[in-house]
Amino acid sequence: MNDLSQRPDVDPPYDYPEYGSTRHRAPREELLKLPAGTLDAAGPLVPRGFVRDGDNDLTIHGKSKPLGEKMVLAGRLLDESGRPIRDSLVEIWQANASGRYDHPGDTHDAPLDPNFKGIGRTFTDDDGWYRFVTIRPGAYPWANHAFAWRPQHIHFSLLGNAPVQRLITQMYFPGDPLLDFDPVYQSVPDEAARKRMICMLQLDTGIEGVALGYRFDIVLAGARSTPLGI
Repeated sequence: MNDLSQRPDVDPPYDYPEYGSTRHRAPREELLKLPAGTLDAAGPLVPRGFVRDGDNDLTIHGKSKPLGEKMVLAGRLLDESGRPIRDSLVEIWQANASGRYDHPGDTHDAPLDPNFKGIGRTFTDDDGWYRFVTIRPGAYPWANHAFAWRPQHIHFSLLGNAPVQRLITQMYFPGDPLLDFDPVYQSVPDEAARKRMICMLQLDTGIEGVALGYRFDIVLAGARSTPLGI
């Protein structure tokens, strides 16, 4: 996985006024320009033992089943030519079905689910596929502006062969009316690029009679690239 600099036509700007926290974390100095390939040096791969059996199923780690709509999320990690990115670590984190994270910093007045931690990881296979079993997350309020609610979403972290190659993005659900009002989603400048962050319903990805299936492919570069840094 190569290092990717910010792509103004696809990725959100570092400082997006409507997204309040960017005012505090955006760089205030001119960015340093590194020679091409500086971060492409091969490093140690993430050890296979870092991912244990069942780490890609977020529904099996409690004393009973978590509350909410069970779903299967699968997709491929691809380069700009459509070639699979193999053996890459994919991690997700998300709120529970009530829209609350299992984190002490989340004080949203919604119930925690003792049977759902909201974190999973897996490696892509030889064809670039990943697969997670999880619960559809709920929307939740945040203090960015008046009446602000985040759409239902799942965070993705992609790790190459060095920590500096970590990439992040967010995945959203089709038909969510909150997308039109969400400054995080809207910070991606191009409408077509924003839509590439929306998964699609794919029934045969699911589990018959148990869970709906969704597909979300992630493309790291090129004309069909997925927005990153969001």
